[in-house]
Amino acid sequence: MRSRTYQTSYAGLVALAPQRATWGWALAGLGLLLIAPAWFGAHGLNMLTSIFVVSVGVLGLNLLSGVAGQISLGHAGFLLIGAYAQAILTTDYGVPSLLAIPLAGLVAALASLIVGVPSLRLKGLYLAITTLAFTFIVRHVVLFAEGITRGSAGMPVEPLSVLGLSFKGDQRFYYAALFFLVLAVFATLNLMRSRIGRAWLALRDHDIAARAMGIDLMRYKLLAFMVSAFYTGVAGALVALQTRFVNVDTFSVLISIEALAMVIVGGMGRIHGAILGAALILLLPELLNFGFEAAGDGVRTLMADRIYEVKGLMYGVVILLFLRLEPEGLAGIWRKAKRFWVQWPLSQ
Repeated sequence: MRSRTYQTSYAGLVALAPQRATWGWALAGLGLLLIAPAWFGAHGLNMLTSIFVVSVGVLGLNLLSGVAGQISLGHAGFLLIGAYAQAILTTDYGVPSLLAIPLAGLVAALASLIVGVPSLRLKGLYLAITTLAFTFIVRHVVLFAEGITRGSAGMPVEPLSVLGLSFKGDQRFYYAALFFLVLAVFATLNLMRSRIGRAWLALRDHDIAARAMGIDLMRYKLLAFMVSAFYTGVAGALVALQTRFVNVDTFSVLISIEALAMVIVGGMGRIHGAILGAALILLLPELLNFGFEAAGDGVRTLMADRIYEVKGLMYGVVILLFLRLEPEGLAGIWRKAKRFWVQWPLSQ
């Protein structure tokens, strides 16, 4: 009773936020984010914007891998498709930049059928390798289609504009990225408590039992691919709007591995875990630089030429530590911390 986690009605079980305190803390956090530009400089503001943009794509991967249980290493391809769709629609066809964002997501969702349909009967390592091959295919298609994508030269992207108001500046685009992240979180929360979200959970936990209950496995697997690709395509469009230039070299295969690392570190299947994981992985290089500066000039000079190797090493160390010590990720740490304070002094 003291933990306030019990429910006495079905409406309470499916409520978006059954406790009023949840809405209060959420609004307080949103308020802090709204006034954050007054505290951070250009670099800090750019880091926060990148966290918002990346979190949208990680939410999509979390739905596919964390909720539906379909491991994917091909989300760099969907991110690339979304970014180039945004650039082509706005630059070559004059589509309004705001309208082009969901259209870019739809293009990525349709492209997911290319890998989704052949992969319906695959799972585990075979599915991961198939999606990884999709990323290589997309990269080569972009390079060969020079008449549309400009090949390896890349192409510029029109800035985001809403009703004549340009979001070209860092501070304005910060608020645009925050808006899309909040929209993605609300959409994900509602999707998770719907029939589709419950079917994905059943599919992840035991696909044979899910089929016995009447769940169409092929349909929901394909739907998971499309919804996840839509999120990632929108994130790719936001990346293009943030950088104002797209190039195939920006979207390497390592992005798919980093995105999967964000899901693992944050917590598989947890919405807030996807955001926390994205924030930790993106801030890890900043924490490394701070540590090198604190260690002195000798260590900073020694590591200056090896920063990329150290960065990759730290990614691996962080993933291994979470898998070994806290498989539920940052979301699990947050849940245990709340349980400790709720049950104190009886907590163990």
